[in-house]
Amino acid sequence: MKSVADTEKITKAMYMISSSKMRRAKAELERTRPHFDALNREIKRIFRSKDRINSPYMYPADGSHDLPGAYAYIVVTSDKGLAGFYNHAVIKEFESQITDHENMFFMIGDYGCKYCDALHIPYDGEFRFSADNPTMRVTRQMAEYILSLYDEGKISKIFLIYTDLENGISQKATTVRLLPFHRGDFLDENEKEDVSFDFHPSVETVLENIVRSYVAEYLYSALVDSYCCEQSARMNAMDEADRNAAELMNSLRLEYNHARQSKITQEITEISAGARALRKKKNRSATGSGR
Repeated sequence: MKSVADTEKITKAMYMISSSKMRRAKAELERTRPHFDALNREIKRIFRSKDRINSPYMYPADGSHDLPGAYAYIVVTSDKGLAGFYNHAVIKEFESQITDHENMFFMIGDYGCKYCDALHIPYDGEFRFSADNPTMRVTRQMAEYILSLYDEGKISKIFLIYTDLENGISQKATTVRLLPFHRGDFLDENEKEDVSFDFHPSVETVLENIVRSYVAEYLYSALVDSYCCEQSARMNAMDEADRNAAELMNSLRLEYNHARQSKITQEITEISAGARALRKKKNRSATGSGR
């Protein structure tokens, strides 16, 4: 009972810590969202203003989606366990994306690295980043590393596997494509910009500069989103552990009371039996003396 009570104190403390971390992460995500939304609007404006853009960050003009070269998958897991189904859902989504096509995997979080090590799945060992407390500075390093491989032609597509906190309540592991862009990802083909814009030195250069910030901020928002999901899953796991501890404590307390009552009853029975035996002995002694 003492062991269960001590464990319950730990799980309650972990619940409070995860709750505090989740609130801070959500607040940070809300602060960065306006700039990310602004980048989306600028990309939309570019696509509305120009019908044809010759950029390596866009699908070919012929609309071909089967590009030569390796596909990169950035997988976001946690550094620690005790987060319920959180890591399991990400790994399941990751497994669904493994195909015969040439792939390169980039793991964020120790859990994903350990999973790949256990199954001998090769991943980029130089791309080792923690999933705990994501920052924009570190995220830009991740983005620059991936984009350098893209610019060198070593990878032709970049996918991101992370956990999305849908409606601020439910969470779902999902896969999104970061690059290359497709016009349909940002706007309807029939949608046109009413105002004409000139881009200097060229629309391709402007798009390239925006892309680097866009990828970094999308990755950062996904990391924070995943971090919120991790803390939410850990809160649920700790809350379930608290309920299980309460049930176990009630069961142990009942068992303890039964054992205690049984022992008391046995002691009373032994005392009563001893008292009866002593009375009988005294009666026999009294009877013997009377004779």
